[in-house]
Amino acid sequence: MKKRLKDEGSAQTVTNCNGFKLTAADGKLRLTDCANTETMFRIIQSIPSPKAEPFKAWLARAGYERIQEIENPELAAERARQYYREKGYDEAWIDTRLKSIGVRGELTI
Repeated sequence: MKKRLKDEGSAQTVTNCNGFKLTAADGKLRLTDCANTETMFRIIQSIPSPKAEPFKAWLARAGYERIQEIENPELAAERARQYYREKGYDEAWIDTRLKSIGVRGELTI
């Protein structure tokens, strides 16, 4: 993987993984590589495998949706409204929740 990253021109050939002792299935502590979300996404993007393609497609779709929300904040509010409906919340609760999010956003700007 290091060679491929170097060939692709990546400045960072070693991922930002840390070793932590986690409990294994046998109950013993084993040193395990761990990474934050951003690092995991970078690792997934660099995997040349058909099995990684669904994750890559999801990453692309999530990135596209996020850019749309930045350009049009109403999309984010509508997406949140739909999410709360799917969770079973009533419309009055949803309206109150979205208003409180908006007020909090105005106060922190």
